[in-house]
Amino acid sequence: MVLEHAILPVRPGLEAEFEDAFALARPLITGMPGFVSLSVSRSVESPNLYLLLVEWDSIEAHTEGFRGSEEYAQWRALLHHFYEPFPVVEHFRQVL
Repeated sequence: MVLEHAILPVRPGLEAEFEDAFALARPLITGMPGFVSLSVSRSVESPNLYLLLVEWDSIEAHTEGFRGSEEYAQWRALLHHFYEPFPVVEHFRQVL
């Protein structure tokens, strides 16, 4: 199991639009092979920052499967214009 972690810096003032767009984009990722779970949380102190956590069966399910898919192209079109700067994505494996 691999946990994808990203802080999504949404351009201030576009948070409601981002949340609406994410609701449309969510089914694009949840139906992918290797997808396990997804959560999105909004920062209390910095309300334009969102924490995205996605569990995958493997890194490849994310980096090759999802990112190489037509669904990712749709995901990108729905969401990427909200980010400034573009988020850094990292993958984690549980150790404890």
